[in-house]
Amino acid sequence: MAAKVKNIVLGVTASIAIYKACDIIRRLRDEGCSVTVIQTPESEELIRPVVFESLSGNKVYRGLFAGPQAWNIEHISLATKADLILIAPATANIIAKIACGICDDLLTCVICASKAPVLIAPAMNENMYNNKITQANIGKLKSLGYKFIGPRKGKLACGATGVGCLAEIDLIVKEVKLRV
Repeated sequence: MAAKVKNIVLGVTASIAIYKACDIIRRLRDEGCSVTVIQTPESEELIRPVVFESLSGNKVYRGLFAGPQAWNIEHISLATKADLILIAPATANIIAKIACGICDDLLTCVICASKAPVLIAPAMNENMYNNKITQANIGKLKSLGYKFIGPRKGKLACGATGVGCLAEIDLIVKEVKLRV
């Protein structure tokens, strides 16, 4: 009997590290996972959905009120089918919205509606990551059972070197495999 395919919902936000989501999709598929991407509206300014559709082999979900192709309530059906929700890259904005229970886009609604574990890989400027509010939001989410793969030190989009670079792809894939 074949092993059950693990369904990973990959939330992609508008961090410059978004291009690394392409490698995450490839690597998770190599591990036998099915990957369904949810893009925040802002992330579409950096990478078009067709790129993620091509890499994942699945429809990319975007808008909270996009018309479904078959009748189902998308945020509930995506939340139910997820074995794990991975947000990579995760901006300070998405972390804050989750910590405050704000459900104003498809990704935050899926997270709120799902019982699946949530794994968050932040990627942002060092000052944003170390901001007291961002750190408090991360602490709150950790206390609620959300898991984080901390950012690493490296060259940031602003040209400075500091903590805020998305964790290495190998580490992200390893952490996903540990949880599904």
